[in-house]
This record gives sequence, C-alpha cells and structure tokens, in this order.
Amino acid sequence: MILYCDTSALVKLYVEESGSSWVRHWMNAADVVGIAAIGYVEAKAAFARAVHSGRVIRRTYRRMVEDFEEDWSRYLVLEIHQPVLRHAGRLAEQHRMRAYDAMHLAAALLIRAHGSEEVTFLGFDHELNRAAKAEGLSLPPLPS
Repeated sequence: MILYCDTSALVKLYVEESGSSWVRHWMNAADVVGIAAIGYVEAKAAFARAVHSGRVIRRTYRRMVEDFEEDWSRYLVLEIHQPVLRHAGRLAEQHRMRAYDAMHLAAALLIRAHGSEEVTFLGFDHELNRAAKAEGLSLPPLPS
C-alpha cells in the first residue's frame, strides 16, 4: 500500500497526541510513505511549537527531532517543482483550499499518477480530506 501523509498525520508519529497510535498502525501497514518536501519545514515548526508551548519537554523535543531526521530519508519525498505548483494552484481554486493543503494534495495525486497502486491519503484536516476524496484518493476512516 502507498500511503500519503500530510504533515498533521506525520507529526503524530513524533508528538504523542490523539490519533498517534492510529497513524502508527497505518504507517506500519504501508509499503511506501509519501510526503511533500514542505512537510519537512511544517513538521519542524510543529515540533518547535510543541516544546515552546510546554506540550513536550526539551529532552523529548531533541529525541523527536533526531527520530524525524533519521526517518526522513525513508519517506518518498515529493519535490515541489513547477508542474506540482501549477496543479496545486488549480486544486486551491477548485476546492477553495489553503495553499499548503493544496500542495499536499497535488503531491499525493502525483504519486498516484506515477504508480499502479491505489494511494491512501492520511490527514486530520476535514477540508483537505474532503478534497482528497473528491479527487479519488482513498481515505481510511478517522479514529473516533
């Protein structure tokens, strides 16, 4: 199975919060995990916010960043180049999406376009999930 994770799902692997065990289940079931390159910056920003808000302690923060850096090379990272930008722009207009959400959706659709397997989209943003479903991506039911 090819799994595409937006940053909201990816961060749950490193910051223990509601939905983390569910994300781990899907990540472990995947043969390939894709993420847009912007997910790197988004995740690092989320980690910094978690430590500065006091949700995680500094020692935990250092470990989560180390784990993330080590894992990054295992992901199928989609570089953001001109065709992806243009597709994301069209998706943003069509689905009235935020910019980075459109980038994630365009990256997931790029994986689907170049592969023979179904792509499962994993995210925690309802508007982004709705657009992913409208574009024909498979979505697992969110945990209750």
